Amino acid sequence: MIKVLMADDHAIVRKGLRLILTESSMHCQVEEAVNGQEVLKKVYDGVFDILVLDISLPDRNGLDLVREIKSVKPKLPILMLSAHPEDQYAVRALKAGVSGYLNKESAPDQLVQAIERIVAGGRYISPDLAEMLAAAVGGDIDGQPHESLSDREFTVLLRIGSGRSVSEIADELGLSVKTVSTYRTRILEKMNMENNAELIRYVIDHKLA
Repeated sequence: MIKVLMADDHAIVRKGLRLILTESSMHCQVEEAVNGQEVLKKVYDGVFDILVLDISLPDRNGLDLVREIKSVKPKLPILMLSAHPEDQYAVRALKAGVSGYLNKESAPDQLVQAIERIVAGGRYISPDLAEMLAAAVGGDIDGQPHESLSDREFTVLLRIGSGRSVSEIADELGLSVKTVSTYRTRILEKMNMENNAELIRYVIDHKLA
């Protein structure tokens, strides 16, 4: 029996994922979580073979959540699900410690294949992502401005892109306003932009949020 913790804030997505797993050849016991706080509680209190995690939970950034989980349960495999294009988040997610990354538009059999491979101790990326990573290593594609950001800078960028103020970001990340302002300055410099409006437009245009 494979014990799966499934985290997504949309009930219809959770129902669909549960249906895929129960109708597959795998024998799964599925528990659900709807936000980052619930994920952490279930991970701390329970034992799971895999966490299937939406990258965009309402109360926590998925990348930050992965790092926190890995600091407590480093051996828990995580499959990251995302509605965002793979080229925007996949590399950061893999570096953060996930064992696999899958776009929500993928076919159901890919989800089953990913879970089976990860639970067996392997890693999973889609064929499209593998091709993209190979092209990047070979120098066939150019990096985008946000790829030059550190993970913390990237997290701040996403929050600026969603319209949050510096003080709101500071509260959410547990940082001082001064520290967040410093990150904002670095982001503007690295991305060669002038103000928050340009950052917001960039985030929207590149479908980062």
